[in-house]
Amino acid sequence: MIVGIDGPSGTGKSSTSKAVAAKLGLRYLDTGAQYRAITWWMLHHGIDIKDPAAIAAAAGRAEIVSGTDPSAPTITVDGTDVAAPIRTQEVTSAVSAVSAVPEVRARITELQRSIAKEAVPGIVVEGRDIGTTVLPDADLKVFLTASEEARAARRSGELKGKDAAGLKATQEALARRDAADSTRKTSPLAKAGDAVEVDTTELTLEQVIECVVTLVEEKQQGR
Repeated sequence: MIVGIDGPSGTGKSSTSKAVAAKLGLRYLDTGAQYRAITWWMLHHGIDIKDPAAIAAAAGRAEIVSGTDPSAPTITVDGTDVAAPIRTQEVTSAVSAVSAVPEVRARITELQRSIAKEAVPGIVVEGRDIGTTVLPDADLKVFLTASEEARAARRSGELKGKDAAGLKATQEALARRDAADSTRKTSPLAKAGDAVEVDTTELTLEQVIECVVTLVEEKQQGR
């Protein structure tokens, strides 16, 4: 059973995907963490992230390993645990530029497909191009959405920036990220034609999880 969950930041994608995988006994893969990992590697090795050619030349050098246990997902680069470093603002600011390079996307997509293929008894894969590019034959595709205000409020809460200025800055940052991810030439953020769209604006996390679990179970029963 392969489930692809796509959507922009702040829609509850990661929390939902991990919880759904745990409830159903499936594996879990955060593809965004892989792009963050290769971005961290580029920055760590002094690659000019404003130079697509330099990024492309280095795209195959990092060894990225993703652990797929939904209760304790892990990610290492060249044997180093990077779960914390990849969440820094420096990486967040650079990841869209790095992930837009076709050679990077080809490398990471190949890795993602390999992990999904080997996952037993199945896997929940979250990202931005899972249903459209990475796993177009996934058993179930879900696209999470939410209003910009709701997404910014959630992300500000995560970042402990709850004042009005912090909320506005977060909303602007999300808008820039959305624009970059939706307009890139290679595998842009987009809803697959056969994906089920779930608007999480007015839903609690538990309601979103239950909704997706129900979709998966219905798909399993109909197989």
